[in-house]
Amino acid sequence: MEKIMIEGGTPLEGSVRISGAKNSVLPVMAASILASGETVLREIPDLADVRTMCELLKNLGGICRREGDVLHIDFSDVASSEAPYEFMRRMRASILVMGPLLARTGYAKMSMPGGCAIGARPIDLHLKGLAAMGADIKKDHGWITVRAKKLAGARIYLDFPSVGATENIMMAASLAEGITIIENAAEEPEIVDLANFLNSMGSRITGAGTNIIRIEGVKELKPVQHTVIPDRIEAGTFMVAAAACGGDILVENAIIDHLKPVMAKLREAGAVIEEKNSGLRVVSNPPLKAVDVKTLPYPGFPTDMQAQMMALLTTARGTSVVTETVFENRFMHVNELKRMGADIIIEGHSAVVKGVPFLTGAQVKATDLRAGAALVIAGMMAKNTTEVTGVEHIDRGYEDLVGKLRGLGAKIWREKFEEDEGKIQDTAEAKL
Repeated sequence: MEKIMIEGGTPLEGSVRISGAKNSVLPVMAASILASGETVLREIPDLADVRTMCELLKNLGGICRREGDVLHIDFSDVASSEAPYEFMRRMRASILVMGPLLARTGYAKMSMPGGCAIGARPIDLHLKGLAAMGADIKKDHGWITVRAKKLAGARIYLDFPSVGATENIMMAASLAEGITIIENAAEEPEIVDLANFLNSMGSRITGAGTNIIRIEGVKELKPVQHTVIPDRIEAGTFMVAAAACGGDILVENAIIDHLKPVMAKLREAGAVIEEKNSGLRVVSNPPLKAVDVKTLPYPGFPTDMQAQMMALLTTARGTSVVTETVFENRFMHVNELKRMGADIIIEGHSAVVKGVPFLTGAQVKATDLRAGAALVIAGMMAKNTTEVTGVEHIDRGYEDLVGKLRGLGAKIWREKFEEDEGKIQDTAEAKL
């Protein structure tokens, strides 16, 4: 196993290039099932989740081959429409193959997804949408079976603008008969990227990026080449890191329109952000000021940036209130930040963060992907040395985070350690 070691107190300087968006790559990979032949995807980050999705596609009969940052996916034949529990356990985004499999083969079977560290994230809305298009759905002993001789267009209202449900319905509706309209659809940039990919394959989708999406079904789709959008959450993470650590960096390949909520809060806290042709320049302007943050579906402040922003606010002057409205259990990083000296009190769906003069390095554990990023930022802010375990969570969504931060001057590295060492740490924490 590995852990990340950080010696804090070094400002970040230089430039960093943002990789392709994890939350765009995964649905686009799933959508490749819809076309017979080879799809070529570019700007694909080397992430644990991408590797898991590749394994799943191979399990279904596809060919998934990487050449640098290019993926070649060939679904000339679908050998299986069943996704084993192994994949759902490792990555909830595996559910995204349900819509494409159903649309292409008339059948999909997969294990029921379990809970997630940051919240339950039920798939009821995915199933509601597919049922509205005529799918017969059965749940039995932890499995979901979905069948349809032919999907038909329908008007579907989502009770919550779920990104995954919007994506699954869009993909299934692309090969359905007639017109499907999704109301209260998710508006994230990743939805737009998926729609652009599907349209290049021959789909007829309009309204992506708004809360009403219209899909006119077609008889078949063709494989194409596609370049995914840059990862706005990775970009936001580096922006927050620069502001929190007294840095001055250029975040290359960032799409400004995708980052406006993060930019607004960083400017409110006192950071200087300049828009450049190649991306965004972020300059810290200490002392930073306390700000209130409330997560909301896009175009609101992203829940995937809440933990990183909280790390920054731990040393901001004044008291901040961070309110989480998207996931019910996304404050698991709070106790780890408190181990480093942060003053945070959780009150229901909000965390009250009182700025302290400094953080101190400690042994901490990443409980999920974005919590891990927050702890890395906190470690770079802190005095002395911080040790972050649970690195496997970070590897799911950040391509070479340690290497990119080292390129900006951070004193950060990875070390191997025995699993028993981590268990000793956990046992010691339990006794406190």
